[in-house]
Amino acid sequence: MRNFILGTIAAFILVFTFLYFFNQIQSNSQTLEASQLIADQIKNTGKLVVNEGHFSEVITYKNAKKFYLDILTIEKKAVVVVNAKVSISYDLRQINHSIDQDTKTIVLSAIPSPEIDINPTIKYHHLEEDFLNPFTSEDHNLIQKQVKKQLLASIKKSSMLQNSQNRLLSELNQIYILTNSLGWTLKYNNTPISNKNFNEAFEL
Repeated sequence: MRNFILGTIAAFILVFTFLYFFNQIQSNSQTLEASQLIADQIKNTGKLVVNEGHFSEVITYKNAKKFYLDILTIEKKAVVVVNAKVSISYDLRQINHSIDQDTKTIVLSAIPSPEIDINPTIKYHHLEEDFLNPFTSEDHNLIQKQVKKQLLASIKKSSMLQNSQNRLLSELNQIYILTNSLGWTLKYNNTPISNKNFNEAFEL
């Protein structure tokens, strides 16, 4: 009888030990699968072109030079009509992230800045110059710089940049939804992300 009881206890301990280690292995496997799913979600987001638009600008370029002891001033000028295709993208491959499998936490850091790509088409109108002060390649370079500067200012004043940020937040929200559904915690730097603080935490 005593041997039977000892055998039963030993069998119980053996079964308990087996189930414990089986559950641990299964839990570790699920944790690895979850972390891989989240890592793939971040990786597959890739380079996201979030917004495209067109801008038109009219720019007046002037340049004056003085001659003959500054008595004579000769000016050259041009009216420049610009049509530009603009795209704003976020390279989410640049997101730094770390995965802590023990605490089931994903930490994102260093959300990339927007990349603003401007492709202008420039047409010259009412070009006025003088043989003493003709248009040169330097003038065209200055016009190019002025065009991009003015276009960039217009882009920043428009809703395009804000719309792009909203699209970025939408992509980040997909990472949050997946993380949350797997029972993991998503952090941006040291801030845990939740539905309530999502927009504030990722304030751009």
